[in-house]
Amino acid sequence: MNLHGTPLSSRARFLHDLMTGAARYDQRARHPRDLFAGVATAHAAYTLDASQLSAYELGALLPAVYRVDVENGDAVSARWEVEKEVRERQPLFTPEACADLFDAMAGRWENIRLGAGALVRCPAGAPLDRLTDPARVVVERLLQEDRLDEPFSLLAVAGLAGLDTEVAERLTAGRGPLAVAEVELLLGWDVARRALFAEFVQEISETPSYRNVPPPLPDARERLSTLPGYVAFVRTTVEAAAARVAAIHAGELPYRAEKAFGVGEKQTIGRAVRIALLRDEPWLPEPLERLVRGVAVAPTKAKTLPSQGVLFEIARAAEDHPTPEAVSALRAARDATRHAGVPKQLDRMLKRIEPALADRVEVAFQLPDGRVRRTLGEHTAVISIDGEVELSWWHGDRKLKTVPAAVKREHPDEVKRLRELAKQVRGQQATLVRALEAGYAHQVAPPYRRLEGHPVADRLIWDFEVSPGVWRSELGLTVPDVPVRLWHPARATPEEVRAWREIVQDKELRQPFKQAFREVYLLTPAEEATGVYSNRFAGHVVGYHKLYALFKQRGWQAGYLGPWDGGSGGEARRVLAGGGWRATFFHDYLWHEDGYATTGQVRFQRAAEDGWREAPLGEVPPLVFSEAMRDVDLFVAVASIGADPEWLDRGVDGLRDYWQSYGFGDLSENARVRRDALARLLPRLAIADRCSLADRFLVVRGELRTYKIHLGSGNILMEPNDAYLCIVPRGSGDRVFLPFEEDGGLLSVIVSKAFLLAADTEITDPTITRQIRP
Repeated sequence: MNLHGTPLSSRARFLHDLMTGAARYDQRARHPRDLFAGVATAHAAYTLDASQLSAYELGALLPAVYRVDVENGDAVSARWEVEKEVRERQPLFTPEACADLFDAMAGRWENIRLGAGALVRCPAGAPLDRLTDPARVVVERLLQEDRLDEPFSLLAVAGLAGLDTEVAERLTAGRGPLAVAEVELLLGWDVARRALFAEFVQEISETPSYRNVPPPLPDARERLSTLPGYVAFVRTTVEAAAARVAAIHAGELPYRAEKAFGVGEKQTIGRAVRIALLRDEPWLPEPLERLVRGVAVAPTKAKTLPSQGVLFEIARAAEDHPTPEAVSALRAARDATRHAGVPKQLDRMLKRIEPALADRVEVAFQLPDGRVRRTLGEHTAVISIDGEVELSWWHGDRKLKTVPAAVKREHPDEVKRLRELAKQVRGQQATLVRALEAGYAHQVAPPYRRLEGHPVADRLIWDFEVSPGVWRSELGLTVPDVPVRLWHPARATPEEVRAWREIVQDKELRQPFKQAFREVYLLTPAEEATGVYSNRFAGHVVGYHKLYALFKQRGWQAGYLGPWDGGSGGEARRVLAGGGWRATFFHDYLWHEDGYATTGQVRFQRAAEDGWREAPLGEVPPLVFSEAMRDVDLFVAVASIGADPEWLDRGVDGLRDYWQSYGFGDLSENARVRRDALARLLPRLAIADRCSLADRFLVVRGELRTYKIHLGSGNILMEPNDAYLCIVPRGSGDRVFLPFEEDGGLLSVIVSKAFLLAADTEITDPTITRQIRP
């Protein structure tokens, strides 16, 4: 069967016949039956599954969605299946399918967003004359009913209908000059470019999408950013907005709270700023800084703002495409505003913006290195980034313990500013480190050479391609003029990994992130057998709030779950390899135990033209697989109830077996690396003669008992009867060099417990002594 110029597979024809009433679906027999002859058709046995349809098949079937008889249950079920797949993927349309879709919408009901979406998904240069009449019917009906909630989709379809003048008149009425200029710009575009713009607007819209609208084109804003006319408009818009705010502050325009911009201008400015941030335009920092500061403070002493809306719209744009300059401008606005609620809202947004900057690796490498030296009278303030970021005060060559009294007295504002700057530098260093770590999974090496001479780069191991295909590892960016990449243990021999771990330990080199001791996750036989999913970390019980916080910390996107309808099943996703791959971690909220969740499968999807397509685990690039699985191992290790020493006191009987098996069971890859680090660390400790390593435990011999600290959870058993010892970590005064610090800090917790228990006769805490000396 050929439909709208698209050959249909048997499955696609089956769904089409169901929606048009030509067949019905017998769920017991699992095949359709002809309504007229009453016999089985030639179709194969199918479930209602549209996941294997091609993009053009989805586009060919969409017109039938609009013609479904709602009294026909089989037809409605098939429609829901097609709509579900359309929401996940990108359909494509032949000109014939596009024409039939407009006929269907004009005949029964219209979805102008889908109509515009079909236009941008038609082949370039496709003849669209056939769409004029149905497009006119749709547009005239929307104008008559005053339905202008999708203005740019309407403007795209109006170009087909020949109704530009009528639609433009309605869309510009009462709008601010910047918004009017945007509409006038689009009127000079062809239908395909207008539809592309509508796609961009849909992508950044905060309003919910229609149920059968495909996800926005992933490259819509990138394609817009290459249109010279729009790029020029972007700069004109941002500079005009900054000039208007400057005129308000200069008294050239009257000040009215929240009225600096007219109807529609907030959105126009937001779109322009997004494209400029995406392109990292060199002209942007200066007008953006003036605009952001200008809208955050009234020209009078009032606590109102010229435009909270524009301020927060720019912050939302910076969440999508952060730059160091945008972060700096928003921080300045946060400090300058007099409105009580604005700093709190900006703080929440900046917490999302700064981690997102790490995902733009090339832009993040533009961050200043953070080193500062300021002379204040006879004293000098220094912000150093060698190791931890530190603000120190000096008198000549002598380092002082506190801020000099003279400096406090004579330069109080500068002291406050330097403290804020040191805090900002800590954030910048954390962002840079995260960007470097994210670069592991990139298929094209980031521009690491920008970091030559940076203290962070000096503490990392690098691979240099000294001859074609031959890589040599060195500490620091020390080999010039050859390709460079970050060293990863998955690309090294076991002997090389052991050698680097020894060097890091001997030099007491605190690396910015776990590199020499980094875990490696290889595909297992069980995963090769399952093919498309991994159950390696399934079946764990975790504290949900801690798990959700880790998702955000590690850059995974997930909806918040809870005890409400639709709140039980979750999928956390992280995009890797510069957008080429996506990992999905399934988890479920425990309805009967508030605050807990269970873990499920990990799957991988490859970016394709029509959206994300599930991929066999064997096809996932090894570093992408390893880095994603490393995160999931971390989630379980930190959030598992088995790692909570107090859980037994408040736990539920049905979960005690899990707590016991995790808290003292086999070691994960994360815990095995921790064991290796301890093996190198123990000989250097003052308590080395009292410690030894077993398979899963650090064994510590005290005066009163011998203790076994589990290397995966930190939980403790006491010999001779393996009685459980509950010790809640409260920090340690023992200053011991650790080659890395994990999320959750379990390595330092284990070392701290070892020092405590080696001197068990000196323990005075009654909550511990009662357990040791029952």
